[in-house]
This record gives sequence, C-alpha cells and structure tokens, in this order.
Amino acid sequence: MDKRLIGLTGGIATGKTTVANYLASAYHLPILDADIYARDAVAIGSPILNTIAQRYGEDILLADGSLNREKLGTIIFAHPDERHWLEALIHPDVLYRFREAIATSSAPTLILVIPLLFEAQMTDLGTEIWVVRCSESQQLQRLIQRNHLTPEQAQARIHSQLSLETKAARATVVLDNSSTPESLLKQVDDAFTMNM
Repeated sequence: MDKRLIGLTGGIATGKTTVANYLASAYHLPILDADIYARDAVAIGSPILNTIAQRYGEDILLADGSLNREKLGTIIFAHPDERHWLEALIHPDVLYRFREAIATSSAPTLILVIPLLFEAQMTDLGTEIWVVRCSESQQLQRLIQRNHLTPEQAQARIHSQLSLETKAARATVVLDNSSTPESLLKQVDDAFTMNM
C-alpha cells in the first residue's frame, strides 16, 4: 500500500509544532522534522558547517565549535542573498535525509514537518499538504514573544517566507490557528480522519 505522507507547513510561529506534537501523541505517527535534519547537517565537524565557517569566519562558531545560530540568523535575515546561499547549501542535504527516512520507514503514515516546503521546492515529498495559518498580527506577536525579537526582526523573518495566502492556496488542507487550541486540534482530527 502507498504511504500517506502529510507535508506539514505554514508560516513561522503559526503552530506547526503544536499540530505535529498532537499528531504524534494522539495518533502515534512518526514525525520527520526538517529543522532536526538541518541541525544535523551543520553538526560539529560537518562539511556544511566548515563551509559556513569559511564564508563568515570562525566567530560564526561558539566556543565548543558548534554553530552560533543567533549570529547566523542576524546575518541571513538581514541579507536575502546570504539566506539563499545558506539554503542552497543545506536544502539538498535535508532533502536526502527525508528521502532516506521515507524509504526506510515501515509506517503507513508519516508527518513531514517542513517550514520551507514551498520555498525549498519539496512539495513532491508529500501525498498531501497541510498549511497551518493565523492572522499576521497573531503571527508577529507569537514570534516576538517566542524568540524575544524586536518587531522589525520578527517582520524580517515573516517576510523571508512565502505569504500564508500563497501557501494556503496551494494546500490540500488549511488549518486555522487564529482561535483556540481546541479549535485547532479539532480541525486536525477532522483533516486526519476525513482523508484516510
């Protein structure tokens, strides 16, 4: 039987993690997470981390040799060209890890959490695409609170991604996270069972 591969995406701070955690706990579904694969790709001593350090200098690394994510974030969200360079470096590695995990998993359903599903052109990984959305003002407030950013820094991160409208227009399922957590999880239940 063909696997059911749910590509879960949305905007930054719209609630993807809430949805993924719920699917894992309520339905015991395996979660494949692009952020974890991206972290693995820049692990200490990895060729990708070495390439990043060559470009930005040794001070892009912390004392233990790991990547200084905060410093890198400051660079890439202020300079779109640098963000594109970094994504071109990391995305092929992340895509390889997804394909490997999908091929070797025996689970009938997998959740692929990919924040940049559209931007990284990974839509063909899933058999359906779920987009989590909320209002832009909610997204901004959540991001400022969660990441302790200024409004300007938060806006730069939101605008580095495709708009939620664009993503929602290309989705199989749109989950609206502008109301209560209960409302969001009910939509998840409906979407999961309706498409079975």
